[in-house]
Amino acid sequence: MSEATSQPQSTEAELIAVRRDKLARLRGLGVDPFGARFETTITPAELKADFFDEKQVTTAGRIIALRDMGKSCFFSIGDAHGSIQGYISIKNLDETQAAIWKCLDRGDWVGVTGETFTTRTGEPTIKVESFTVLSKSLRPMPDKFHGLSDRETKYRKRHLDLIGNPDSATLFITRSKMIAEIRNFLHERGFLEVETPMLQSVAGGAAARPFETHHNALGMPLTLRIAPELFLKRLLVGGFTKVFELNRNFRNEGISRRHNPEFTMLEAYWAFSDFEEMANMVEEMTCHLAEKFCGGLKIDHKNEDGEILRTIDLSRPWKRANYHDLIKGVAGDDFFDITPVQRRAKCEELGVQLSDKMEDYEVVQQVFEKKVEEHTFDPCFVTRVASELVPLAKVTPGGKTVEVYELIINGQEISPGYSELNDPDVQKERLEHQSGGEEEQKVDYDFIETLEHGMPPAGGIGIGIDRLVMMLTGAPTIRDVVLFPLLKKKE
Repeated sequence: MSEATSQPQSTEAELIAVRRDKLARLRGLGVDPFGARFETTITPAELKADFFDEKQVTTAGRIIALRDMGKSCFFSIGDAHGSIQGYISIKNLDETQAAIWKCLDRGDWVGVTGETFTTRTGEPTIKVESFTVLSKSLRPMPDKFHGLSDRETKYRKRHLDLIGNPDSATLFITRSKMIAEIRNFLHERGFLEVETPMLQSVAGGAAARPFETHHNALGMPLTLRIAPELFLKRLLVGGFTKVFELNRNFRNEGISRRHNPEFTMLEAYWAFSDFEEMANMVEEMTCHLAEKFCGGLKIDHKNEDGEILRTIDLSRPWKRANYHDLIKGVAGDDFFDITPVQRRAKCEELGVQLSDKMEDYEVVQQVFEKKVEEHTFDPCFVTRVASELVPLAKVTPGGKTVEVYELIINGQEISPGYSELNDPDVQKERLEHQSGGEEEQKVDYDFIETLEHGMPPAGGIGIGIDRLVMMLTGAPTIRDVVLFPLLKKKE
């Protein structure tokens, strides 16, 4: 008897006991409950997409739904890509095969062979002639009608989320295709994909706290990289004029709906380019992804009840605005003319929280993040930011800003882009200033020496892939677009 007819009040332990009894019965019938190699001619999704009657097929998948009507049974089998209905007549099976079929439950993996037909209700179906048990599921599946609704369980047990929520599976398939398309986009423009070290002796390329480890054989401390930037620039020095890396970065910092300690980043560098040309490329690539995978340039973001919170409009050209002008728009035209003490007082009026340790440029940045960035939803390239914020970018001629953009969409930074600093003396000075007097620990002097061999002028970008996917798919949190987000261990 199928588990579908089990008593609703059955506990999980009782359901597991029933499945283990069926496991023993399968073995008693001479069946390996965990199968072996099985040759298929088509997947369930492929069959559903290109269906016609009277086609002989062999496919395999998990039993997603099961309606046992005694002498016959309708069921659905599939995987993360899609499913197809199957029909089996118990009376057409021999005694052993019928007994084997009665040992199957929703969640089991089976292979089936049969001929396709369309039911009277118009449902594409396989009339099963033979079947093979491929894996017996020993635990009950998520509710077939409501899926897996508890968010923490979704993140801790992603396999159940993918089984029970087709939308989650579709999102992760879309993410994978987007990453492949990003590669195609860059390859078509002559960029070379490279790999740089994840274990580094000096964590450089960003201002972030690294994860620290130790290499026993070499007897030396190492860190997981916080960014690949300094190694990619070494490749510019070496003569690779267009390079990119789709990489994993690690930052030992907070966790939030927009931050995961391990995240995916695209970094790309283009010799003889600058931040404006890189901005054009990012705009073109993002719109290309939206049109290819999201059905257009307007992206709806919804709440849990399916109500639209906002619609992000990616229509080109995207807005470009000066960092200082945007801050004046929320803090007053005189914000940069008053004293640092007065700026702090102004922040209190604006409801912007500060710490006593913040330097003046950090106070300004806090106003930007809380009053500009978090309220900017349609794309905006914020340009000409303070030089203290970006020590690896060229200074604007005659000014105290740098040739940088920060792309803001949906209230968060999606991508920074620079005209890269290639003067080794200036770079050394700025990195030492950023290190706060701990040069031996934080400054990569080997990188400075590399720059002394000559790095061509270049534009560079970083794109947070997780945040990009969030924006394009309407996902409310980074945990919805990372297959296995880091979570605090349960007690």
